[in-house]
Amino acid sequence: MKNYWQFLTNVRSFSAFIYDVLVAFVAWGLSFMLRFNFDIPSNFKAHLIDTILWVVIIQASIFIIFGLYQGIWRFASIPDLKRIIKAVMVAAITVAALLFMSSPLIQVPRSVLILDPILLVLLMGGSRFTYRAWKENHLYGASQLSGQPVILIGAGDLAVSLLKDLARSKQWRVVGLLDEDKAVHGRLLIGSRVLGSIAMLPEVISKFKVKHIIIALPSDSYQLRRQAIELASRLGVTSLTLPIVDDLMSGKVSVSQIRKVDVEDLLGREPVTLDNLGLHALIEGHAVLVSGAGGSIGSELCRQIVKYNPKTLVCLDISEFALYNLEQELSQANTAIQLIYITGDVKNSQRIKSLLNNYQPAIVFHAAAYKHVPMMENGNVWEALSNNVIGTYTLAQACKDAQIAKFVLISTDKAVNPTNVMGASKRLAEMVCQGMQESVNNAVTKFVIVRFGNVLGSSGSVIPKFREQIAKGGPVTITHPEITRYFMSIPEAAQLVMQAGLMGAGGDIFVLDMGEPVKIAALAADMIRLSGLQTDEIKIEYVGLRPGEKLYEELLADDEHTLPTPHEKLRIAVARGVNKAWVKKLLKWIDSVQETNETDIKNELKLWVEEYIPHHHSKAENTAATIAPVTFH
Repeated sequence: MKNYWQFLTNVRSFSAFIYDVLVAFVAWGLSFMLRFNFDIPSNFKAHLIDTILWVVIIQASIFIIFGLYQGIWRFASIPDLKRIIKAVMVAAITVAALLFMSSPLIQVPRSVLILDPILLVLLMGGSRFTYRAWKENHLYGASQLSGQPVILIGAGDLAVSLLKDLARSKQWRVVGLLDEDKAVHGRLLIGSRVLGSIAMLPEVISKFKVKHIIIALPSDSYQLRRQAIELASRLGVTSLTLPIVDDLMSGKVSVSQIRKVDVEDLLGREPVTLDNLGLHALIEGHAVLVSGAGGSIGSELCRQIVKYNPKTLVCLDISEFALYNLEQELSQANTAIQLIYITGDVKNSQRIKSLLNNYQPAIVFHAAAYKHVPMMENGNVWEALSNNVIGTYTLAQACKDAQIAKFVLISTDKAVNPTNVMGASKRLAEMVCQGMQESVNNAVTKFVIVRFGNVLGSSGSVIPKFREQIAKGGPVTITHPEITRYFMSIPEAAQLVMQAGLMGAGGDIFVLDMGEPVKIAALAADMIRLSGLQTDEIKIEYVGLRPGEKLYEELLADDEHTLPTPHEKLRIAVARGVNKAWVKKLLKWIDSVQETNETDIKNELKLWVEEYIPHHHSKAENTAATIAPVTFH
């Protein structure tokens, strides 16, 4: 009962209670007056006087029990109205029952018992919503006349949620919405009219003198988003958007989340569908270890894994600073999950064995690797082989010895027909896992390999580099006019890695659906335009391919083909396999060439990775071009 009476200590809540008590008196008396056309017979006046006090006491008590005074009138909403209706109905039934038991001593017309709850709902609910409307008009009404005019692109659930928030914003004034669904054209949403399709943007901008549009479209409408953003850019209008993936997951949008459109918004991809039940079974209540946990993919894996409530998450990384940043972020999650942060080298077998024995993870995600192509190509060849191959073997063998159920290797599209040392080292890491995989039926540890391309915003991504160059006024440097790359968001990559880990039966190489390759020159042009500039203001220069760099990336080698899986974004590559003896010879060779000339190491590397062909750039490829025109797409 204590919670029921807490409202007595709050002036506003107590005032609301007194108001409802007065309304209850008025409603009961008004019900009699309406029943008798404001001319109540004397005998019924006596019944009115006899009943009004105890009826109001009953109603007020039920109002308290239903928690009508725990909310705030200024934020009155449909749930508050439902609570009022329930309380009034219970009160009406209680009063009717008591009157029935007291009959014929007290006679109340049946119409009064119907009119009273109707009047109560109207007076109690109406007053709350009237107060909210007045308050919002008082606080925000003036801003709706003075706020910056803005057009919303989209008229779906996301737009409706945002409109409610924008109605209280002092910064923005929505003058209309544009949507491709003709069925909603001309209709009103939260007081704002759907003016037509996106093609009407030039006309609407001219009419309302709009300087901003807000993209409120779901994540699978990236083609429409791109159309609207490009059209707005040509018209000199700033495009804003929301962090769409988070909005769809949380069901919440906020004015505070509105941000400028970035190039990532133009590289839209359909949302990933996950086997959540399967992932819960794989992760929930178990220990999980992630190597390279401080990196782009490793840290996102940790964020995604936490959502599935593991018992323990062991975050392993050789970089103390990267682990510190991850610890600072995950510490805000306020979770009961045991989060362990371990500095260590995956090549340190004693350290790895100790960790696995202590925590006994059900699954290990191996994301630790050297990934920077030009840096690994010259001066660090043996280190690339040592870290990426021996490190993978050391961790994989320790998992096998500790009888860990699953080991998931994060690979790369650069392992396919590699032209660089980094790619060749990752292909060798794949082959090590294949060679260590015992018969699937007899294997305790299942080795799963996941191969994908570039991820947006990673430490090695070209996008942060372009962003920095544009901020400095250019030039934007691109290695070659025809160079293309696949791109995928970091959360999407991490989610598909987990899905592949769940599905893997052992020895599989999963290939992620990377969508269509993106021309880097067009990407740079998009970024320049989104910054509010044009290519005649920010120069684009071509500087030639870097050591080991390809014009385009591949997800399959020439002698590979894929098999479908139950997941539409995952396929299994049928690749050349190796055995344990081959793996042992490989490790022995890597140990033996530590002091060998790097050119000789590369030449010998061809013997281990047949598809490895060191790339020697042609003169034309390496000739740095001057500023060349780039077509926006």
